[in-house]
This record gives sequence, C-alpha cells and structure tokens, in this order.
Amino acid sequence: MKKKLFKFLKIIASLLCLLILLITIGIFWPMPTLQPPLKHDTVIIESINIIDVKSGHILEKRNVLIKGNTISAIDSIEILNRDPNSLIIDGTDKYLVPGFWDMHTHSNQHSEWLHHPLYIANGVTGIRDMSGQLDRRDSYWAGSKERLVWNAELNENKRVMPRYVLQSSYQIDGAASVPDGFPEFFKLQKPEHIDSLLLFYKNEKVDFIKVYQQIIPESYQQLAKKAPKYGLHLAGHKPVFTSLEEAILLGQRSFEHGRVFMFESFPGADSLRTATDWKSFYSKSKKSMIDDFDPVKAKRLMTLMSKHDAHWVPTLQTLKFEAYAHETTFTENPHLKYITGVRKKLWWNIDRSNNAKRNTAASTKGVSKDFYEASKKQVQMANQLGVPIMTGTDVTDSYTFAGFSIHQELEELTKSGLSNLEAIQSATIIPAKYSKKEHKYGSIQEGKIADLLILNQNPLMDITHTKDINGVLMNGIYYDTDKINELKKFTESVASSYHMNVKVFFSLINSPLIRVQFAD
Repeated sequence: MKKKLFKFLKIIASLLCLLILLITIGIFWPMPTLQPPLKHDTVIIESINIIDVKSGHILEKRNVLIKGNTISAIDSIEILNRDPNSLIIDGTDKYLVPGFWDMHTHSNQHSEWLHHPLYIANGVTGIRDMSGQLDRRDSYWAGSKERLVWNAELNENKRVMPRYVLQSSYQIDGAASVPDGFPEFFKLQKPEHIDSLLLFYKNEKVDFIKVYQQIIPESYQQLAKKAPKYGLHLAGHKPVFTSLEEAILLGQRSFEHGRVFMFESFPGADSLRTATDWKSFYSKSKKSMIDDFDPVKAKRLMTLMSKHDAHWVPTLQTLKFEAYAHETTFTENPHLKYITGVRKKLWWNIDRSNNAKRNTAASTKGVSKDFYEASKKQVQMANQLGVPIMTGTDVTDSYTFAGFSIHQELEELTKSGLSNLEAIQSATIIPAKYSKKEHKYGSIQEGKIADLLILNQNPLMDITHTKDINGVLMNGIYYDTDKINELKKFTESVASSYHMNVKVFFSLINSPLIRVQFAD
C-alpha cells in the first residue's frame, strides 16, 4: 500500500514539475517581432482622389508628395524634380482620407502583438487610450511611460503601431478602486489628496484624468477645478453621483458611452444619484430609462454640451454587444481568431453568458436591445444639436476588435443619423481638434503628418467602403496590401500561441489593478 501511495505521489510530483516547466517556458518564451516596411525619403501618390473631410469635396486626380513623414505638396499636375528613388504609389480611381483615430481604447502590455498590427491593418493611425497605472508598472495595463516610449520608437521607425495621441491616468473611481499598498492620495478621500494626485500625473506626462463612476462629488468638483492648473483635463464616465449638467459646467471635456443621457433623462435620475446601491438601482431602472425618457431634458443637456464644447464618445459597440449577446449571428464573429483563448474564456465568454441570460429572461427580455436602439436615437439628437461626436470602440471590451471595430462603429453612427461625411469627421478632424493637434493631423493638407488611408472606393457614397483598404501610410511609411495581410496573420498566429496565452493569463492574475476591477 505504501509503495502504491509513494508511486502515486511520485507521479503527481512529476506532473507538477512538468506543469511548472511548461508554464515557465510559456512565460519566458521570446516573442516574435514585426518589422515596419522600408522607409523611403520621398513617397509620391499619383492621380488619387482626395477627400476633404472638412467640406466633403473631392479633389480629383491629385498627386501627393510626402517627404519623410510630412505631406510636402499636393498638386493636380505632375510633381517635378522628383527623387528617382521615390516610392511611387498608383492612386488611380482610389480615394485618400486621413488615418482614423479611435478615441476610446485600452492598451496593455501585450498590445504590441495583439492590437497594434490590427490597428494599422485597418487604417487606425491614432488612438486615445483610456487606461493607465498608479505609481508603479502594472503586469497587465500599460501606462503613460510605456506609451510614450512606444511613440518615440514609432518616430524612429522601430515599431508597427498607431500613434498614442493622448495619455490617460488610471481610472479615478474612489477608494474601492485602489488596491492595498498604493499611496492614499489615489483614493481622493481628503482635500489634500487632489493636488498630490494631479502633481503625480503631471510628472508622469499624462494629458487627462480618467474619471470613473463612483468618484465622490466633493473630490470630483475639486479635481475639475484644479486640473487645468496642472495642464490636465477630465475625460471619461459621467460620475454617477454628480449630474451631467454640473459635470459639463465644471469642464469635463469628453463623456464616454451611450448611456450618458439615459442616466439623466428619466424620472428616477435624482434617485439614481443618491442610491446607496446605484448598480442595482440602474439595473432595475433600465426599462424606465427607455419608456419614460424625457427628450426635452435630454435636448437641454445636449445643447449645454454643445455650448461648452463637451464631446461625446458613444462607443455603440459596447451596447450592441449587450443587446445581441444571445444571438449566434453576432457572437460567432470571424474576428475572434485575433483574440487569445484566455481572454475569450476568462472574460468574454463570462460576459457573453451573463448578458445572454438577461436577454432571454422573461423579466428583462428585449431591454438591452431597446436600450441600444434608444441610445442610437440620442446620438442623432445630439448630433443635430451640435454635440461634437467622436468615434471610439472600447477595445479591449467584450466583442470589440482592435482596428476592425472602428469600421463597425462608423457604420453604427450613420445608422444613428450621421451622414457619411459626419461619421468620417468623427474619426478624423474632430478628434484632432479635441486633442489640439489639428495643425498636424485630421485632414490632408500640406505640412501635415502623412498618416493616411488609401481606399478602393468612395466612403462618402457608402460608409462600409472604409473597410476596402488598398494601403496605409503611417508616419509616412507605406503598408501595401501584402503587408496589411502580414499584420493580420501575425496577430492571428500570436493570439493562438501557447506562450502568449500563458503570458496573458499570468499578467491578468498578477495585476492588482485587474483584481480590484473584477472585484467591483
């Protein structure tokens, strides 16, 4: 008996050793690298149709000269004195638009392999990241230090990646969002914490403070008043316990997600702001937010947003997922091959299952779909009243796909009442102006950076033509069709690899920030 037990324990010990070895190999296995295409001193795009995103006019059969990473000349006649070593791109019957910006994403330590290639392959040349770190490097989330290094390496042509146009703090969400062992000032529970937090993020070269839902009103008010003194602004969720009107008047520059006006325009709005368990109250109130929606109040708030130049990023993809999580026609997405198995099993499948149960339960059947449709109508209202709308997808949320989802979001915006031109503006010139970078980005003009997208068909005629990509120029470097396919295959291969899944798993479980977010 003892011999059998000893033999059994020996087998178990051997299996454990093997498991530890396999995990160690997965963690330390070197990652593949992507090489950007060859950089040419000059690039000439010949006879291409340029879409003026400001007016909607098309400048037909133009020649575009790019020197380094800058648009040097745009002309209707042949560009003379060309360098014989120039890269020549035939633009005949094609259309040139500025590279798209996704103004709501979440990068992590694996974005180099899982996100960046797909952004470029889909013509997304700029992103505003809405996540960050506290006072130390996180195993999962990326922070401003990493992103600024990435940007520098992009400019040196060492990375395949979009430009990180604005840097975010960690989400500021009250005491519960800060893990043990981190400085108390991140919790914003005392008046003196405000300056400490703002000074910290100023030194981290952050551009804005990402505010979240549960920040207490007193802290939010002081944060909003003091942030400009540090060269920072507020962006993110509308805090639950503060009215949208007050948040606008306090200067929050952008509001995220499609439920912003739903929270404020139903009879229980005041009760929601004072509820002890606001999440439960919100869940029970969703039907009322739809059925008892007050368009007069919503339009007053939209007009106020327009007056104060407060931007809205509806991220309609997130609501669409909640609405259709029970339908296989939605969930059997071909782009799932670009997502690691760990993320699908530990995050997306759980999220999908929970939403599917709500969508099929007798008491909540159809509510999420009605909520989604109502939010689209509000996008139309807001656009008509002059609220500046920006395109955002909320990568890495469930069923949002880096790069691919920007085209779906553009389509959803047109289904919500925006014209094709207005949808394109929401991903180009409007984000550039919001970021105060319109002198370099957002439209095709001499002197601007050559972050460009070559399309086979005119997106002003059909917004789905944004997906028909012939080539991408990122910082003046040309990605042709073959290179675009290589980028997609690269991420597909990495996402399915054993070692990447091990890395993702251990970065998730070792992240104190992820642990508190999931606990919440």
